[in-house]
Amino acid sequence: QVQLVESGGGLVQPGGSLRLSCAASGFTFSTSAMGWFRQAPGKEREFVASISSGQSTSFYADSVKGRFTISRDNVRRILFLQMISLKSEDTAAYYCAARVSGLAAPTEDDYTYWGRGTQVTVSS
Repeated sequence: QVQLVESGGGLVQPGGSLRLSCAASGFTFSTSAMGWFRQAPGKEREFVASISSGQSTSFYADSVKGRFTISRDNVRRILFLQMISLKSEDTAAYYCAARVSGLAAPTEDDYTYWGRGTQVTVSS
């Protein structure tokens, strides 16, 4: 069955960095666009970044542009999110998601498969 397993979350000070990973199995990773979303306590889940199957296209939320970088390794079937210059408002549970299509997309409804999330807490 499809599995998306996130890892790499944790507690980091403001200005720090983290790299999230998402290990995928049970579907054709190399032809699936992937995305990262996040949900802070008491808020709706929101789009963070998306990358096409062949890595030619990526989208970012305005709030993370220039600080976060999405990438993927289609051989190892892993999705990454490199986060730098972290702020307290980046505190959230981060989820990876997979599309059936290979086109990157910024909307939750575009994604079929979801991981269970990894917590990122930015605090001094």
